[in-house]
Amino acid sequence: MAERRRIIEGSWNCTSCGAKNIPARHKNCPSCNNPRELSGKESEFDFGDVDAASGKSTREGVTDDQALDMAGAGEDWFCAYCGAANRGDGKRCRQCSAERGSDAKAATLADLGPKPPPKPEPKPRRFGKVTLIVVGILSSCCLGTCAVGIWGNLKHELKGEVVATNWRRALVQERFQPETRTGWRDELSATAPRMPVNGSGEVAGVANIRDCVSRQRGTRRVADGTQRVCRTKSRKVACGTEEKCTRRDKGNGFAEEVCHDVTKYCNESYEDCDTETRYRNEPVYAQQCAYDTYVWKPVDTRELKGTEGPPRWPELTAGTNERVRREEDYTVLVRYDDGGVKQHEVKPTREEEFAAWKKGQGVTLTVTNLGKVEQAVRR
Repeated sequence: MAERRRIIEGSWNCTSCGAKNIPARHKNCPSCNNPRELSGKESEFDFGDVDAASGKSTREGVTDDQALDMAGAGEDWFCAYCGAANRGDGKRCRQCSAERGSDAKAATLADLGPKPPPKPEPKPRRFGKVTLIVVGILSSCCLGTCAVGIWGNLKHELKGEVVATNWRRALVQERFQPETRTGWRDELSATAPRMPVNGSGEVAGVANIRDCVSRQRGTRRVADGTQRVCRTKSRKVACGTEEKCTRRDKGNGFAEEVCHDVTKYCNESYEDCDTETRYRNEPVYAQQCAYDTYVWKPVDTRELKGTEGPPRWPELTAGTNERVRREEDYTVLVRYDDGGVKQHEVKPTREEEFAAWKKGQGVTLTVTNLGKVEQAVRR
């Protein structure tokens, strides 16, 4: 592909008088006549912006003989005596006429030793005012949450007193009696029932399976032919050419730009089609039947409650094919002062635990700063 070259002239800034954007062809500042030197970043040239897509310089290339001659003279050298910049093909310093014996730039690099010069430290990133405010708010919230969490989990002990005790005991009488239910025929197996003895050992049984009817039990996917399915996809295709450029600094205030025409690729949409199996949902039917079985059903409940004295069970006797199920609940109410009068419930699980709590008894409570009672111990 065709190659195109051009020379881009850079610009520099004078650190003596502050003049800006001086064309590279000027070895001396047009404003103060001071020579361009190695110090003060006067040897760092600005070659302008480049197009983001092609890399081509937005600055026009030079065509005059003077600029092209200077660009081809080689990398500039700096006088070791006065520091002035000189053409790469010059034998004597144009400023002080000293012979080109040692280059100030080379001498500077030699003084650094075999190690490459250290990279300049990155400038500290500056955050906007809004960013700093947001960061400050988030930091405050995080610190505040952590502080509240730590403070809230701290514990302290308080003195309390048992002000009330309550108990409840109940007997639930259940009878093993017949019931009609429904089930799927393939899950039912005829089994003879067995009555309980002293409230246990029973078998519910499955008997008299009858009145079976067909009902929908679910669905299943079945093949129903084929269908053509198309999906939109994209691919890269050649769509002409585009210009791509690179730029090389020649070290004398000029840069050489080389451009080529390369193949350009674009996204193209297309339909990717294929034949796939089509499915449909088909109902699944099964036989649902009625059958006889036995279940435990509550028929009576007796309950006693109290606040003092030993807990008692109500009177309830199990008859034939019956059993009695027990229920019991115990509550101890403790009052304490934590910046105000508060109450805490203790729930013993057994009668022996409940019996140890007495009205008027002292209690030591372990409470968090958030008011959660962690423990209550009798004194």
